[in-house]
Amino acid sequence: MTSLSVMGVGRVGGEVAYLAAVLGLVDTINLHDTYKPLLEAQIQDLEHTGLDIRVSRDPGDIHDADVFVFAAGTPRTPDVKTRADLLQANLPVADICSKYLRRFDGVLITITNPMDANNYYLWKKTGLDRGRCIGSGGMLDSARFSGFLRQRGIDGEGWVLGEHGEHQVPVFSRLTRSVPEQIRDEILGALRSASMPVIRGKGGTVFGPAYHTVTLIRTILEDAGEVYPCSCVLDGEYGVEGCSLGVPARIGGQGVEEILEWELDAWEQRRFREAAAFEQQLIGQAHE
Repeated sequence: MTSLSVMGVGRVGGEVAYLAAVLGLVDTINLHDTYKPLLEAQIQDLEHTGLDIRVSRDPGDIHDADVFVFAAGTPRTPDVKTRADLLQANLPVADICSKYLRRFDGVLITITNPMDANNYYLWKKTGLDRGRCIGSGGMLDSARFSGFLRQRGIDGEGWVLGEHGEHQVPVFSRLTRSVPEQIRDEILGALRSASMPVIRGKGGTVFGPAYHTVTLIRTILEDAGEVYPCSCVLDGEYGVEGCSLGVPARIGGQGVEEILEWELDAWEQRRFREAAAFEQQLIGQAHE
């Protein structure tokens, strides 16, 4: 028997629950939201699919979940300049989330922005092993990066490390051809603003983050050992500690099995250090 718990069942959280159910990844889905009309509507909507799946609203089921997804809080809107600007709005929500995880021994996936800071904060508050705390966002950024590379006729798989925000680090050094700094900077600028047309057009990103989060869930439940760009709590990897950042990580049944330390070029190293410094400063605000 496998189970998924989702806190925050709005656009992304609701879509994650729906996809997990439709794909048959879990036997039980446990849903939570402070807005009860939305919670009840989402539960009934899932039940009306007729799928053979148990849907629960009992908080007592959380500690038995294999995966817990934190998707609650204030989403980014066109008026919110960066994801980091959501820290003070969503920190109290992360604090509430941590209380639900006191006896939890599964894998936590953080979606709520600022994702990296929230992932680190929840690790500190819950006492979970750092390998069981994964931030979802790097896979979405990497998919966008791959799209921008294709538009410019550049072959290769796109990987984005660093912060899920302004301090993203697209990895050009693993591509088959050299990319000049001017082009790198142009693509980085496009990555930073990639979500805004979607947010303006439909109120928020949904399909992308939900799809990649469910891919993570599947990988955990199947103990697949796949490597993805995920936000991980660092303890010396890449010369960084005291924050959670996007790195290539092997994901299995227990969460992060291994963090791969790639050799980055000077352009990438500089931006990765900037991402680490920014996240450490953001985490400092969270604990003030």
